[in-house]
Amino acid sequence: MTKTFENKSLPSQRRAPQFLARIVFVVLAVFAVRASAQNGDLPAASSVIQPQAYVSLQPVPRGRAFEIAVVAKISPGFHINAHQPSEDYLIPTKITADLTPGVFLVESTYPHGVMRAFRFSKTPLRVYEGSFTVKMKLRANESVPIGPQKLGLTVGYQACNQDACLPPTKVQLTADLEIAAVDTPPHPVHPEIFSSAATEKSSAQH
Repeated sequence: MTKTFENKSLPSQRRAPQFLARIVFVVLAVFAVRASAQNGDLPAASSVIQPQAYVSLQPVPRGRAFEIAVVAKISPGFHINAHQPSEDYLIPTKITADLTPGVFLVESTYPHGVMRAFRFSKTPLRVYEGSFTVKMKLRANESVPIGPQKLGLTVGYQACNQDACLPPTKVQLTADLEIAAVDTPPHPVHPEIFSSAATEKSSAQH
C-alpha cells in the first residue's frame, strides 16, 4: 500500500523531461482515441470508473479521527494508472478532497497496483484493474460545525485498454457524514471496508 502525506516538488531539470513525455503520451492517446471513436468502440473517459464513498464512523464526534474510503469499479477491459506509476510519463491516479472547515486530511493510502503488459507499451506498467480502494484518514477538530456535512471528492485518472488510452479525466463524488459533539459515542459502520481483516485482504489482493 502507498501512503501519501505531502508532495515535494522535483527539481526543474527532472520535471522538464517528464512533462514533455506526458505531453507526447497524451497527444498520441488523443489520436488513438479519435481513430477508435470513429468506429464507436470506446466509451467516454469519465464513465470508465464508478466510484463510491464510504465513511467509517456515523456520527463522527468532534476531536476524533475517522476514515473515508473511495471504492471504485473499473469497466471490464480497461485499466487505469496506479497512484505511483511505473513510468514517469504516465498520469497517476489521484484523489483530492474539498474539506469542510475544521476537517483535516492526515494521510491517504493507495493500493500498490499490479504489473501488466500491454500492446502499446514496450515494458509492463503498474495499473489498477477490476476495482481498487483508496482510504483517507481524517480528523475533525473541535471547531467543525455540528450536523450533516458533505465532503467533495475528485478522482483524477487516465484509462486505457489494450489498444488505446482515453484522455485524462476527473470524476466527482460526495462523502456524507454527520458531525456530533465531543462526548457522542461513535458508531463504526461498513466493517467490510474498514475492519482490520478487510484492510489485510485488500493489501494482499493488491
